[in-house]
Amino acid sequence: MHELAITQAMLDVVLKHAGGARVRKVNVTVGEWTGYVGESIELFWQELARGTAAEGARLEFRFEPALLRCRACGERFPVDGSGLECPRCGSLGGEPAGGQDCTVDSIEVEGGEGP
Repeated sequence: MHELAITQAMLDVVLKHAGGARVRKVNVTVGEWTGYVGESIELFWQELARGTAAEGARLEFRFEPALLRCRACGERFPVDGSGLECPRCGSLGGEPAGGQDCTVDSIEVEGGEGP
């Protein structure tokens, strides 16, 4: 249920930047490391946006894969279930290097586009 808090934060950002204009579409990037589920965000969005300028707005998701950066050689590689071994040097593990964020990338409002 951690999608509730992130959805409320997204809605707050969208309404602030829409400046009262009717919101038609919201482009969102969801990183794999976040564990957020797009369908859950959509369900919470429908409830939270009710009665606001974002009611009925379509959410469009772009999902960003989980990436690691090898501590030994700096190679960035996907965490894809085949292990945590660096494909370049063979070292195990690394530091998260992508797929950690959930962001509102842009909004589309009636009469134009938002930030």
